[in-house]
Amino acid sequence: MAPRAEPLRFPLSLSFKIVALAPQIAVTDAGGTLIAYVRQKLLKLKEAVTVYSDREQTRPAYRIAADRIIDFSAQYHIEDAAGASIGVVRRRGMRSLWRAHYEIARAGHPVLEIHEENPWTKVADGVFGDIPVLGMLSGYVFHPAYRVTYVGSGAPLLRVVKQPALWEGRYTIERAGEGDPEDERLAVLSVLMMLLLERQRG
Repeated sequence: MAPRAEPLRFPLSLSFKIVALAPQIAVTDAGGTLIAYVRQKLLKLKEAVTVYSDREQTRPAYRIAADRIIDFSAQYHIEDAAGASIGVVRRRGMRSLWRAHYEIARAGHPVLEIHEENPWTKVADGVFGDIPVLGMLSGYVFHPAYRVTYVGSGAPLLRVVKQPALWEGRYTIERAGEGDPEDERLAVLSVLMMLLLERQRG
């Protein structure tokens, strides 16, 4: 994704290499063009990822970094390549098997939320994924979905759906309502961070 909030071409496709030593996410747009690439570094006391515009990781576009050593109340600050703040994403409540809920803020004001659509799907996906051998097939059986909505009105902006895949996580991000390109950019970057934080579910 370019540092400027140009309109994105939805749907976006996310390929999440969950079996890699260092988790990686490649994001392509509706035309198949790579628009973002993330490779999470290991063994860091503070979670921090750089979002690149290329798979070779030569053109950094954004940085997402925790404001403290990882805990349940950490906030993840999103900046562009020049260091300008775009927004903040944080988990609401403690991480659990039941539901994922994240809040997205800009300039200190909550603007968007990420909600689990069907918590029971998440539970089944998590439990089935822990079964030896059979767990490898969980990606073909259960498909957790998330909605990004506006705070207050509840108006939908994006929908994120896990797709059938083996040895990796595949997600599609679709436009679910009308929104400003700045909001879409902030939402997509927040979804990337959310998926990395929720990666143990596959």
